[in-house]
Amino acid sequence: MSTASIETADKVAALGREILPAVPGSQAIYASQHESEPYQGIKLTRDARYGPHERNRLDVFAAEGATGERPIFVFVHGGGFIMGDKHQPGSPYLDNIALWAARHGMVGINITYRLAPEFKFPSGGEDLALAVRWARQHASEFGGDPDRVFVMGTSAGAVHVADFIAQPQFEADRKGVKGAILLSGIYDITWGGAPPAPAYYGEDAARHDSMSSLPGLLDSSIPLMFVVTEYDPEPFERQAARVLERWTERHGSWPAFLRLMGHNHLTSTFHLNTEDDYLGVQRLRFMARA
Repeated sequence: MSTASIETADKVAALGREILPAVPGSQAIYASQHESEPYQGIKLTRDARYGPHERNRLDVFAAEGATGERPIFVFVHGGGFIMGDKHQPGSPYLDNIALWAARHGMVGINITYRLAPEFKFPSGGEDLALAVRWARQHASEFGGDPDRVFVMGTSAGAVHVADFIAQPQFEADRKGVKGAILLSGIYDITWGGAPPAPAYYGEDAARHDSMSSLPGLLDSSIPLMFVVTEYDPEPFERQAARVLERWTERHGSWPAFLRLMGHNHLTSTFHLNTEDDYLGVQRLRFMARA
């Protein structure tokens, strides 16, 4: 680890584990390292509609003049099921994630989805299914390969990705999906330490078992990569441990798993497309093997 990386990790550590208080500081740490619009060499399509709701919007980042069929990388933001968006105007976030994909030979897509409490489980998985379907149908317009789609989500977005991968009603929509990357998600909502999130899951605890994605993830034929950060809040760490325990019981070995040192719940995505490329390299290795 370089001296600069140690200094950055110390700044992240100083922000603590609580999510919302750490937002401004986490953004500030990497802001100077990010590109700003207009992005050189990138064809950017904003707010394409992939579904009927006003939040069914996505942004596409593709290299100008791209030829051939490039993998498609779809990212799903977090926000505790009740907030968040794919882009913060005047900010590099979360453009930096789709930019990272476009800079590494892919078509990058950031999506926005419907929010709780108006829209409950499984609306996030439904919206991701629509977005993946849109991406495959429009792949040729951006130089994308409809049969090489990778999906990644963080926090609530990881939950939506997990549901999309695990729930049987999305089987047809998973065609062409070659891998999924899940950052700091909740996968067993019935297990100790899992935030109940009644705004999304409802108040009927008797139904929560069928809403948990972990059983379906354990049986998934789609390769999965799980990530948790050094300074994640405890429930996310406990969920990562739960995944490792259940996965090892089922398969006799760990899944693709990374504990991202020197990062918190926010910087796991805020740092992407900067000089800190460790997570990016690990994702590329995972996708190459998937």
